[in-house]
Amino acid sequence: MSWFSIETLEVILPFIAIGFAAQLVDGALGMAFGLINSTLLITVMGLPPAVASASVHAVETFTTAASGISHTLHRNVDWRLFRRLVIPGMAGGVLGAYVLSSVDASVARPFVMTYLAAIGLYLLFRAWRGAIEPRAPRVIEPLGLAGGFLDAAGGGGWGPVVTSNLLIQGASPRQTIGTVNTSEFFLTATISATFIFQMGFAAFTLQTLGLLIGGLLAAPLGGVLAKRVPARALMAMVGTLLSLTSIWSIYQALNK
Repeated sequence: MSWFSIETLEVILPFIAIGFAAQLVDGALGMAFGLINSTLLITVMGLPPAVASASVHAVETFTTAASGISHTLHRNVDWRLFRRLVIPGMAGGVLGAYVLSSVDASVARPFVMTYLAAIGLYLLFRAWRGAIEPRAPRVIEPLGLAGGFLDAAGGGGWGPVVTSNLLIQGASPRQTIGTVNTSEFFLTATISATFIFQMGFAAFTLQTLGLLIGGLLAAPLGGVLAKRVPARALMAMVGTLLSLTSIWSIYQALNK
């Protein structure tokens, strides 16, 4: 099959659209690229969880680099928070990738998603009250470690876990989203390297290329959206997205 054939185009176009939409949401709200794409690859394409997670993280290595540059240019990054997140996140990512490549880590997924759904509803409540006064978060390194582990083991989770918990602690929505997106590049690069070491290059498919093209096209737009949308609206959108994706993940896990 030629790279420029009609058949190739028919295969890759839906994945370009999905990658674009997922990255646009992720860049603006700090979450959902991994969850959206992992769900698609597992439920629609029938890929094993480890292969799906490896594929998504291979794509995210490039999209998070582009998104991080966009957030940096728009001054959405808190570099002190970045330094405290990135090393624990990378350590958790290596451990999570190893666990997913070796054992079935899906047992804990419904419990994690229930927790995230509750956080999403709480963020919605805070946005509805309108009381959003930024303050410095205190629990950071353990959050980075847990977020990195769950991201690799669950095929997505860095944004939902880290962004939502930092917002609950009172961090600025714009700075939180920009910092979490930027630090995610180092996490995904580490996880991808671990998966390649464990599995080889089995995750690199034509569908992966489609997700990559769509994600790269959307990545520069996330920094612009995060900068221009008011903090209260960002909080509400994060809460809505987190609640919906978590509830959907719980439904899928319980109906296998």
